[in-house]
Amino acid sequence: ERKIDVLVATTVIEVGVDVPNATCMVVLDADRFGIAQLHQLRGRVGRGVIASRCWLVTSNPEVSSPRVDALVESTDGFYLAEVDLELRGEGTIMNTAQKGRSDLKLASLRSDRDLIESARAAAIEIIANDPTLTNHHEFRDEIDLLLTPDEEEFLFKN
Repeated sequence: ERKIDVLVATTVIEVGVDVPNATCMVVLDADRFGIAQLHQLRGRVGRGVIASRCWLVTSNPEVSSPRVDALVESTDGFYLAEVDLELRGEGTIMNTAQKGRSDLKLASLRSDRDLIESARAAAIEIIANDPTLTNHHEFRDEIDLLLTPDEEEFLFKN
């Protein structure tokens, strides 16, 4: 119906706005956004049958170049998530930091995924059968040594 020919919006646009005849998007200060958000924004155009373009404008190409390069290379969200993990780091498990150095000492989320999944499955089984670790004193003792009460509470909340 072409009722909307120009749409100016904040990043809230990524939440479910569907304008099929939108074919061009310009994201200003693209260096201020992460890969996931840029991927979501880019997905707002090209929903119709007409070819679309998304321009990512930045005054700081050194910061944004790896992210923009990844977005140019792929539209696969899983691939982009892997690139984002490589660029931003794993973050922490014991608090809310979502980027930076990992607090894991013996494993890496990036390179030890199979090991972590196996350990998680084993931990779930142990906790299901012994929630207070009454029969697993060695685990209880290690937890008491490694975690503060706040960290332990954080893990159980999440």
